[in-house]
Amino acid sequence: MAIGSKELTPSELDTFEDERLVDELRKAKEELFNLRFQAATGQLETHGRLRAVKRDIARIYTVIRERELGIRATPAPLEVQAKAPKKSKKAAKESAEDTATPDETKEA
Repeated sequence: MAIGSKELTPSELDTFEDERLVDELRKAKEELFNLRFQAATGQLETHGRLRAVKRDIARIYTVIRERELGIRATPAPLEVQAKAPKKSKKAAKESAEDTATPDETKEA
């Protein structure tokens, strides 16, 4: 990939929700505007960055359109789950014995 687009790989774009994609698109368009302004005033040092940002914008538009058409799946919203307290091996073994049926305890 080109300079600067390493963070926006297609596989990473798949994990973004729609709102984040729109936000990334807005950022990329702002950056493209600034790069074009720098190019017009002769202050742009890396001309390859223009191409990279244009490709990033095209990638984002592609993902958005594929989601609209149902070609690409929209990621499910992530739910934050509270971590369960860790049990020691002894406590885990005791809880397994508590949940066992009477037939299972006779066999053991």
